[in-house]
Amino acid sequence: MTLHTDWRSIPEEARGAVAALGNFDGVHRGHAHLLHALHSARPDRPLSVVTFEPHPRELFRPQDPPLRLTLPEERYQALTALGVRHVFQISFEPDFSHLGASEFVREVLHNGLGLQHVACGPDFAFGHRRGGDVALLEALLEPLGIGLTVVPPLSDVGGPLSSTRIRRLLQEGYPERAAEELGRMWSIRGIVHKGDQRGRLLGFPTANVPLGRHIEPARGVYAVTVRLSDGRIIPGVANIGRRPTFDDGQESRVEAHLFDFDEDLYGQTLQITLHTLLREERRFEGFEALKQQIMLDAVQARAVLDA
Repeated sequence: MTLHTDWRSIPEEARGAVAALGNFDGVHRGHAHLLHALHSARPDRPLSVVTFEPHPRELFRPQDPPLRLTLPEERYQALTALGVRHVFQISFEPDFSHLGASEFVREVLHNGLGLQHVACGPDFAFGHRRGGDVALLEALLEPLGIGLTVVPPLSDVGGPLSSTRIRRLLQEGYPERAAEELGRMWSIRGIVHKGDQRGRLLGFPTANVPLGRHIEPARGVYAVTVRLSDGRIIPGVANIGRRPTFDDGQESRVEAHLFDFDEDLYGQTLQITLHTLLREERRFEGFEALKQQIMLDAVQARAVLDA
């Protein structure tokens, strides 16, 4: 897959593609359904995606908590696995956000990217203040000779699959159910920071990874697997939250203890995959009570991962 970050200077070999339009946060089964429909409509052309970075909500509502299921690197990996050849990542900055619907179609999709066919869901909105809908998109594309496939959302008994629905499952503490809708287990990716090393005093050293722009899942203790930067995958147990026993008041973070592992991870990028929520975060009366509970958590996590 090739990533293109400047829609004004697309190389000739990337022009003439077909593209799915959207944010693609999470790259879930619904997104895979959209891409499959697009490929079926135009199997003769390279499959691509037009997406935005940062997520538009990060520009318009910066005061809100982070909502990202996937950051760009993991999103690209997931799209590559679905057969996407080109990702046209458009910088969603204030100037671009003021681009009108007709300008977006003419200047970006047609002149800039040279697309031959596009696909989107029936609720796709675009242009300044989301002024364009699917009907307008079709009307603007037709004179330019660009085809359009509108793909109904993939649905189950709970309704249409969506990033919003997956976020809710994670926030409620159901990573297994979120994985069913994503088509893979959900992960948090980040750089290991140096913490206060209380984990070492407890006998359970941890790798501390800030949540950053990721959505915060339910606070608590999870059975996890951790992918190291060299590709090794290590089982472990992780706490996500604010450590109420120590009243540190810091922002939520991931503290992952890797089983049977004793190497320096500071500065490395880890991918921490959540398997099962073992218990909710809670405050303990003292150091010893917390230590005993962590020992039980580790035993339970091993049993879950072994199964």
